Amino acid sequence: MKTPPFLRALRMPAIIAATVSAIAFGTIQSQACEACSLAMAQRLFNSERPSLHAAELQSLISRAEGSIAASFRTTLAKAGLLAAVTPPQSPLRTASPSAGGSTASAPMQLAQATTAAPTAPPNPFANIIARDRNLGIPETSYVEPGTKPDKRFTITMQEGSVFIGNGVVYEGFTVDGTIPGPTMLMDEGDVVELTVVNKGEVPHGVSLHAVYTQTSKYLGKIGPGKTKTHLFRVTQPGIYMYHCAPGGHAIPMHTLLGQYGMMVVKPKKTKFKMEEVMGRSPDLDIYMIQHELYSSGKDAVEGKPSYVMFNGALFRYVENPIKVRPGDFVRVHFLNVGPNLMSTFHIVGILWDYAYWQGMPNPENTLVGGQTVLAGPSDSWVVDFRVPPDEGAYLIVTHAFGSTTRGAIGILSASKDHERSPTIYPDGPAYSPEQMEEYKAKAVRTISPFLPGSEELANPYLLPHGEKKLRVSIIGNSFHPKVAEVPVGTTIEWTNEEVFTFFDGEFSGMHDVKTWEAPVDFWSPMLGHAEKWSVTLDKPGEYKYLCTPHPYMEGIIRVK
Repeated sequence: MKTPPFLRALRMPAIIAATVSAIAFGTIQSQACEACSLAMAQRLFNSERPSLHAAELQSLISRAEGSIAASFRTTLAKAGLLAAVTPPQSPLRTASPSAGGSTASAPMQLAQATTAAPTAPPNPFANIIARDRNLGIPETSYVEPGTKPDKRFTITMQEGSVFIGNGVVYEGFTVDGTIPGPTMLMDEGDVVELTVVNKGEVPHGVSLHAVYTQTSKYLGKIGPGKTKTHLFRVTQPGIYMYHCAPGGHAIPMHTLLGQYGMMVVKPKKTKFKMEEVMGRSPDLDIYMIQHELYSSGKDAVEGKPSYVMFNGALFRYVENPIKVRPGDFVRVHFLNVGPNLMSTFHIVGILWDYAYWQGMPNPENTLVGGQTVLAGPSDSWVVDFRVPPDEGAYLIVTHAFGSTTRGAIGILSASKDHERSPTIYPDGPAYSPEQMEEYKAKAVRTISPFLPGSEELANPYLLPHGEKKLRVSIIGNSFHPKVAEVPVGTTIEWTNEEVFTFFDGEFSGMHDVKTWEAPVDFWSPMLGHAEKWSVTLDKPGEYKYLCTPHPYMEGIIRVK
């Protein structure tokens, strides 16, 4: 069985091993994550050859504002890399006007604090809250802490494998073990409590597009084994995306790797126009996500997907067509997650009666007729139509046909004798661990953005005859090529091609190269944007290596 990345860290010396040791002796994992960030900062600034990016990063962090910058400034200060951060003045030590600004003694203030009844501090933005209630447009999503929720949801973020059909297994990041993750249905005006559990080995988090206030501030940077909860109100109906947001460079990368899903806020104040015309609700609701999966980080960054699909599986609704009857009133709630490609959603033989931009039913967002809806990544629509009085198969496609040929096609099957399909939700197919092991054993192909896939293992990159240097790019939280075969004496040069290397989170876009199973060990300095590091391999064998800040990133050099 393959050794998990976390256990591989046990083989690493010095800094990483110390972090693992802290966890083993019961240190809470938030401290372990902080220690890991501290270790990475020390390697970035204090290695034998400090990163050229370090001075630029240090300058930016020292000038930056906000909680993320403050968090990283604190980390740097602990490492002795910045001047100590002055903590905010404690509310128990307040300035006394009569004493010329001197502070009252802590014991006296503490004694008062323990005897006086606690009072909630006034909301500093009470005037803004009052203003927004009188504007005649939906309020923002902010609610006072302690407000009773109307709905509660819990989702789990972790790394894992999914079966996407056609004999293909994908290894990436999941929500509740699936890609896409579970659908969250709520009503306009609901107060919602969302709990996010990280069962993975790296930081995760959540960004909520349906929420008109801070979300990453409360649900970002969730360490392994940790849980966070956020309270908000959904004020605008529509079809929205949610996705992973651990912070920093990893926000787009975790989305590219598969952590996303749909949020639906159903309208209560305004009806969809088609319901007024028909005098009733739809016969069938179809919730549809179009999304892409990639075989390498390089392909992900460059927008070259291996597969495009509807609702988590290749040709899912060709193998199991969606069943309707002629004359049915059908509604499609469509979201293009992307994360890169445009979609022109179309059903062959159907014209929309009405299309509602972003899924909002108000007249300003309502369009009449149309053959397609154009959706960029995170764009959404609701489309209403009638099934013609004619039996047959109506193809569901994106008219950007390159995506259709890669898996994004389905069938709406109309027959007077059909028992209609139940509501179609976009959650990816779920499989038991036993089923997944069976799929893996029978897979014709395994792909992953960050791990060597089956094709790369079977057909490694071969260094051309006569060349003495192999150049490996680090891009999209992945090595490229991930597997290479070279002769003895070849120099391997890694270059960090990540551009976005700022902000705290999953330690941004900094990378290193560390062997975890090899004839001879090596460990590079931390590399910032465009920085290089090389080593000459004189001993035959297989060199398996990873990036210590992102231990799911793996590469192999086979020295013959």
